[in-house]
Parts: sequence; structure tokens; C-alpha cells
Amino acid sequence: MTQSNVASPTLKFLEDRWDSAMAATLDEPELLRYRSNLLGSDLRITNFAGGNTSSKIMDVDPLTGEPVEVLWVKGSGGDLGSIRRTGFATLYQEKLLALERSYRGVATEDDMVAMYPLCTFRNNPVAASIDTPLHGFLPFRHVDHLHPDWGIALAASGNGKAKMDEFNREFGHALIWVPWQRPGFELGLMMRRAVAENPGCDGIVLGGHGLFTWGKTQRECYLNTLSVIDQIGQFIERHGLTKGSTRFGGVAVAARPDRKEIAIAIAPYLRGKVSTQNRWIASFSDAEDVLQFVNATHAKELAFLGTSCPDHFIRTKIRPLFVPWAADDSMDALKKQIELSLAEYRDQYRDYYHQFATADSPALRDASPTVVLIPGLGMFSFGKNKTEARVVGEFYTNAIHVMEGASLLADGDISGTLPQCGEGMDPASFKVCMNYVALPPLEAFRIEYWAMEEAKLRRQPPEKELSRRIALVVGGGSGIGREVALLAAARGAHVMVADRDEAAASRVADELKAVTSKEFVASTPMDIRSRDAIGAALRATVAAFGGVDILINTAAMFPSSADGVISEATWATTLDVNVTANYLLADEAAKLFTEQGLDGSIVLTSSANAVVSKRGSEAYDVSKAAVSHLVRELAVGLAPRVRVNGISPATVVKGSTMFPRDRVRASLAKYNVAFDESMSDEELRGLLAGFYAKRTLTHQPIDPADCAEAILFLASPRSRCTTGHLIPVDGGLPDAFLR
Repeated sequence: MTQSNVASPTLKFLEDRWDSAMAATLDEPELLRYRSNLLGSDLRITNFAGGNTSSKIMDVDPLTGEPVEVLWVKGSGGDLGSIRRTGFATLYQEKLLALERSYRGVATEDDMVAMYPLCTFRNNPVAASIDTPLHGFLPFRHVDHLHPDWGIALAASGNGKAKMDEFNREFGHALIWVPWQRPGFELGLMMRRAVAENPGCDGIVLGGHGLFTWGKTQRECYLNTLSVIDQIGQFIERHGLTKGSTRFGGVAVAARPDRKEIAIAIAPYLRGKVSTQNRWIASFSDAEDVLQFVNATHAKELAFLGTSCPDHFIRTKIRPLFVPWAADDSMDALKKQIELSLAEYRDQYRDYYHQFATADSPALRDASPTVVLIPGLGMFSFGKNKTEARVVGEFYTNAIHVMEGASLLADGDISGTLPQCGEGMDPASFKVCMNYVALPPLEAFRIEYWAMEEAKLRRQPPEKELSRRIALVVGGGSGIGREVALLAAARGAHVMVADRDEAAASRVADELKAVTSKEFVASTPMDIRSRDAIGAALRATVAAFGGVDILINTAAMFPSSADGVISEATWATTLDVNVTANYLLADEAAKLFTEQGLDGSIVLTSSANAVVSKRGSEAYDVSKAAVSHLVRELAVGLAPRVRVNGISPATVVKGSTMFPRDRVRASLAKYNVAFDESMSDEELRGLLAGFYAKRTLTHQPIDPADCAEAILFLASPRSRCTTGHLIPVDGGLPDAFLR
């Protein structure tokens, strides 16, 4: 174990989180994991899944029994903040270095990646990342490669090399500069050569990319990394103080005071427009740093240049979509600008692809943007799920910080070839604005459509049936609704649990978080008798996820009274809750579906009672008959985009709020089913469910999960050709056979 009691440095922005007592209990691989987790715990140091760490550790070769040096390096696609010991690739260091003899230049770069598995130590299945040679060829025991905003700002500055030299003099460092080169074998050799030519250097600034730092021990490496990043932050802050408070050319459009409400109003329209090829989940930010950028004079120009760091534009694409919107423009004007700007963006993206694609390039991907910037409003970001949508937004926020930092380092005119431009590259391909240098489109394409990145995408697990879809489950706080919410979440949907009982909705949402990501679930109160309450729940769903794809209602009431007589008021309330509320739900949701322009699905809950005439339940039976026909009417009215279906269950006792203890006791007594007063509520419900089951052909009690299966079949793409239909879930109830 190579640890030393190195004192904490003086830090202004970051903090030394190293616990020496904890570290003393860990072996070298665990110390690497610990160091990585600490670095990944602060987004100012590196972003989600960005950067990588390594250690060269002595181990015993299982074949020879002799000691060998093993390179431990973060595996492909891993995240430093959450990586575990099992997330690191392990390679024989000697074999990795020996690959240089097989290297035939940049044209064969990708061929080298296929050689890494041949260097694997102990049959480790973790795939080595494309950055592996960057760590292997550096002659240091512990190495960090990170993408802090401050570091990239320096690396992406038009005067970056000169400012690096100034930083070295001011803080006593010996950082060296390496111009842009796509990560891989060639860059590893370039870095090794640069270190050999600069003995005593203590870090590398990769032009347009990020930082490398190192140390003799895990602790020393960690502290060196913190110190360099923090001090670059101090260096940029000092420059910022001389520039005043103006950023990006100053304010061109004022932030709208009602921007959050506007964002919710425009989100479904925007989501629909960007989801023509793939359905996306949305995230919105109107954070102060985001607004400062999107509202600025040079925002459109800077946004068009695109990002610099490869980790950024793999998620944000080569550039975001900037939608011009003047301070006094209307929502209709915004929609028109979105449509025009999006068409232009897609044309430019396709041109970008076809300009640089080769015969072996991966196929053209979705030409829609993943980041949309709107002056006065903020930033929308899109991903296949909520987490990815949020992370995409965080990455572009990082890019904003980089552009700001580079602009603060501006110091007079820039002349000559930019320092990011390496040997053999076209200097004219590097564009600069306000001292910020973006990656040339060709280099961006070589990252975005790199076969290595394509392979990483293909290693991701397949998406689930309801992935990318947003379900609003009304009545989700109990019974059938709860089962629907749980099953929808398990099948990949983003779920908003709505219920009149807000606490019950919240409890179910907490249950869902155990089967899916906590970011994929939310809850909201809803009284389905109120159009305003329905609208508020829909807006809450849009605010959480960007829209709605599936609307499911399981909420209803069964009227009862002590004397068995249903009053006119109760009759009216029953129809209000069971019929009119379903109409209001569909009517409000239809407006949102129209805004999105995407295929949608509505599933309502009727009952076997809709076709079975009985004494004593007239109000309920009539209301459910109306729901059954409402399904058909809505299916006609909302076609062709929205399918409307329903289920007709027989009595579902388990978990139903319509079966409190007193009603269950009364029903058991009515049907002469013996029971004991000492029985629990669920035991009594079980007796009643068993009695009802005997009246069916299958003799099976109707479980809420049975209803949930039918509902989600109707809501899913599996029933894409079914609308205006009701599925019986009644165990085979002859009296309910349609006639």
C-alpha cells in the first residue's frame, strides 16, 4: 500500500474529502475506487460518467506466480462517482506497452482497441476504455484525467497555452500543453513524448479537452488533482474580477417573470416536435447561469459553435438548438420559431453527417437536438429517460461555464494558429468567439460517430416496453391504480401517481422507487371532479417529465347508505365521479395530446356491472354503463392519434377503498357467508373475494394485478390497432357476456 500523510492544500472552491482513517483500511484497488468516488462526488471536478482514473498496481501473475505490474483503469462507460472495484478494467502493463510495436499510425487507431482484451489480467470482463493508452503510456503510478469546467475553459481558450504559462508562473506549477487529438493510442504516445521532453512537469492540459494530473501515491494524486483544478478556478476568477459583471456581451433579452409557467405550457409542443423519430423525456432549467447565457447578446453565436470537450457533445450533440424569441413575442410566435428553427437544425445536422461520413460510419442517428435554448425562458434538455435528460442539461451547463471561463481569459487579439490545432490539422477549421474555441466539425464527427462510441451504445441494455413513455395514473394511491403504477414503472414508464388522497399517492410513489429510478416517479393530488384540479395534475406531470403519453383512471365510487336507499344527491355524486369526471379527464388530456402531436392512449375503468342488472346498485351500474359507452365515444372523437379503451372487471375486493370493513361485513352477511369478527380486514376481504369467485367460470378471485395487466396491454404499443374496446376481467362471468 502506497499511502503518505500529505497535508491538505489550501483550497478556495473545492474541499479535501479524504478520510485517512478510512483509507488506511483499504488495499490499492479499493483506494483507487475510493479516490475515484471522491473525485466523482463533485460535479465541479468532473461530470457524470466523465473522465477516468488509473493506478499501476503490483500483483501476482496467476500463470507464472511471478509479480507483475497491472494497470487498473476505469472501464468503458463507467461513472467515477458510483464506480466499484468491479468497474475497473485490468491489463498487464507490459503487454499494453508492447502494443506499440503493432501500431501503424492514426489510420489504424481503432484496430488497437481490439487488442486490449489480449492484455487483460485475470480474465476481467470489464471493457477497457478508449482512454486506456493515455494512462498506460504515462510514467506515473496514479493518474487522473478529468473534465472540470475551469480546466476545459483554459483548454478551450484561444490564448490557452499563453494563459497556461501565466498560470504556471503565478501558482508555481509546471503544466504542459498538448494540442487536440482524439483520445486513443496516438494521444497516449503524444502525451508520453511531451512528458519526456518536459522533465518535472506536474500535469497536462489537453487542448480543447481537459486535464491530466498524477502522483506517487493515491493520496498525493488526489491532492494534486484538487490543487490544480482549484487554482485554475482561482486564476479564472481573478481574470473575471477585471471584466466586471457583464457576460457573453451583455443582456439582449430579459428573463420572463412567468417563465416556469410558460415552460410548462410550451413543453408538450416542443417535446412532440423533437420526438418525431424517437420519443424523448424532457428536463427544464432556468438556473441563473443558464438564463445569463441564453439571454445574452452572443448566445446564438456561441451556441452555434458547439462544445469542445468530447464528453459534452456525445450527449449534447455537436450543438444545441437556439430558438430566437423576442421579449414581447407571443406563444404562437414561439411555436412558429420552434418549427422553423427545428427544420433548419435538422437540415444542418444531416448536412454535417453526410459531409463527414465514410463508408464504415455508423448510420445517421436522430437529427433532432437534445438541448433547446430559448431566450427569456431557459433550457430544455431531452433524453431517453429523466436521468439522461437531466444529465444532458448538466453537460450543457458545463459547456456554458467553459464558454464563460474562456471569455474571461480573453486578453487582446488572437493571432496566428490557435494552440488547439495540432500537426497536420487545418487551422481554419478551429472557430473562435469571445476567446472560446470550439472543436472543428470534422473532429466532432469523429467522436460522435466513432465506432468505439457506437460499440458503447450497443452494450447498453435493451429498453423496456414502456420506456420513453409518461403515464398519469389516476386513482394510483390504492387498489387497481396502485398495481397499474407498479407494473408501469417495472416496464420502464415514467409514472405520475395521482389520487385524491395525496398521502396515499406519495406512499405509492415511494414504493415505485424500489422498482425503478426515483427520478422516473412523482405524485400529485387530484380531485377528478374538478377540471382545475385535473389541469393542475396534468401540468405537474408536464413539469416533471415534459408531457403525457398514457392516461389511466381507476378512481370511482360505490354509493352506499345505512338503510340501502340512495338519495338523489348521492345518485348525482355517483354519476359525477364515475362518468363526468372521466369525460373531464379525457377532455383536458386531449388538449395536451393535441399539443404534443404524438400517439397517446387513454384507459378507463368500467365494470361487469355495466351489463349485469342488479337490485341495490342502480347508481353504480348505470354510471359504469355510461363509462363503457363513453369509451366508444371518446375513441371516435380522439382518433386517429389517441386510442381510448377500457376494462370491465368483476368485483375487485383486494386493496379496494370501495370495500371498507363495514361494507365487507354487510356483503358477507347478505350472502350468508360465515365469518368471525376477530378476522382482519384482509381476511374478511379474502372471504368475500372467494365467494364472488365461485360465481365465475374460472373460480379465480379478481386481483388488482389482473386488472393492471389488462390496462397496460391496452395502454401499450402491443395494442396499437385497438381502440373503443373494453376487456372483461371478470373470471368468466356468464351474466356479463355481451348480448
